[in-house]
Amino acid sequence: MRVCRELGRLVYPSSVDLSSHILRYLTGQLRVRRGEIGMRWWRLPVGRQALLALAHLRCGDTCARLAAGFRIGVATVYRYIREAVDVLAVLAVLAPTPAEAMKTMRTKAYVILDGTLLPVDRIAVGTPYCPGKHKRHGMNVRVLTDPVGRLLCVSPALPGSTHDLTAARTHGIIDALADADGKCGADKAYQGAGRPVPVPFRGRRLKRWKRRDNSTHANKIRCPGERAVATLKCRRLLRKLCCSTNRITDMVKAIVVLHHAST
Repeated sequence: MRVCRELGRLVYPSSVDLSSHILRYLTGQLRVRRGEIGMRWWRLPVGRQALLALAHLRCGDTCARLAAGFRIGVATVYRYIREAVDVLAVLAVLAPTPAEAMKTMRTKAYVILDGTLLPVDRIAVGTPYCPGKHKRHGMNVRVLTDPVGRLLCVSPALPGSTHDLTAARTHGIIDALADADGKCGADKAYQGAGRPVPVPFRGRRLKRWKRRDNSTHANKIRCPGERAVATLKCRRLLRKLCCSTNRITDMVKAIVVLHHAST
């Protein structure tokens, strides 16, 4: 442990639970980016910049903490993270889109459609970002998975108050399912999506066979989708985003690219 006197903090070594393959992957992409820019002087080597960006995307470390750990300025940390996120967001074209996920679906029995709220720390962003269900500000993303819970694609972020069915239609997921003539497991929020998206029965006093069907739908069909959402949320950065809402889609794209690069 060493003392960082400039900031008046204690600095200690830590770890990031990611493979070295991800570090080499991001290092290579950043090296290409630096070659395009053409600058000859950088405060950190490209490998250290990649490690800094991964520490932020995986662990959610703030710019101030990373600046103390890497012995650079806060503004430099912010610039390095933004550059890495932009590089990965451009590579998001390599990640499957909903239409491409439908092609994969033809080889599967069905896909699972679910959504999650990514909390944000912006209290004054207004009503569109505060859904009535969660009672907190956030951004809404859709997640498509295969029957065993493997992540296929993640949609761009929308304001948290957007209804799940409206978000799925906005991103073209419902139309893609109809065109592919496939089946999709989803929860009751997608009531009215049509034949491609069967949902559980609604109501309090249901017959026994309807309750049994709902239990089967939740435990055997939709359960793997929750596992994929948990895989996405294991990035502590997404548990509470402290950036602008305009940057959240790029953040999600960067994390999805890293996820597909590791599989």
